[in-house]
Amino acid sequence: MKKIITLIILMVSINNSVFCQKKIEATDILKDIKEGKNIAIENATIVGVLDLTFMDEALEKLPKRKKSSWFNWNSNNNNTNEIKKLIDVKVSFINCTFNNDVLAYIPTEDSGYTFTASFEDEVIFKNCKFTRKAMFKYSNFEEDSDFSYSTFNDDNTFKYAKFYKNSNFSKTRFNEIATFKYAKFSRNVSFANATFKDSATFKYTQFKNGVSFKNTQFNEDLNIKYMKVSGDFDITGMEVNYEIDSKYTKINGKNFNKYLINNK
Repeated sequence: MKKIITLIILMVSINNSVFCQKKIEATDILKDIKEGKNIAIENATIVGVLDLTFMDEALEKLPKRKKSSWFNWNSNNNNTNEIKKLIDVKVSFINCTFNNDVLAYIPTEDSGYTFTASFEDEVIFKNCKFTRKAMFKYSNFEEDSDFSYSTFNDDNTFKYAKFYKNSNFSKTRFNEIATFKYAKFSRNVSFANATFKDSATFKYTQFKNGVSFKNTQFNEDLNIKYMKVSGDFDITGMEVNYEIDSKYTKINGKNFNKYLINNK
């Protein structure tokens, strides 16, 4: 009987913790960022699209562009349509749920522009749940960033992202395809105990001061083709259920397979 009562109390407390999360409008957060206020939010549900590129505001000031096509695309000038936004305040979300998109990257065919956001100060999305898109393509993280314990349930990308200071992806969970293609990490980064439920891509990724994949679970394919690592490379307990594409991968100057043989 005591066990049943204890279980009921536990279930009630869990439900209360979920329903007691305060709701905060994404538009209010963006307003605070625009006014130069640091963002520090805990135990909240963020309602609406969190557009960190401030695309709508930027579009009002931009001239209309003709849509690009394959025959006038210039490989040496393909980023002239990128509109960059620099977030210059601290951004901290802890134990938060985002019920819509979190966007630091928006390509728009209609306008002909691509909108991106980078971060001048610390960025924290710790123990957060991204129920929709989480797009950080081309983002620069100039100070520490922390995405640990967070869950990505929909499309997500850190393609071309640059991490200049400490960054943390330990115990994250990616339920859809995850891509860090062309990303650059200047300092040691941890993906320890992370779970990738779908394919994971670290193709062309550069780890300039080491990386940890300790006890990381890759439930599908892992693409590390052309990946380069300098420094510690911890893959203790790492599991990959399907194929690893390690063609041209370099670990401290050694091919991936030779590195594994030499470090058994």
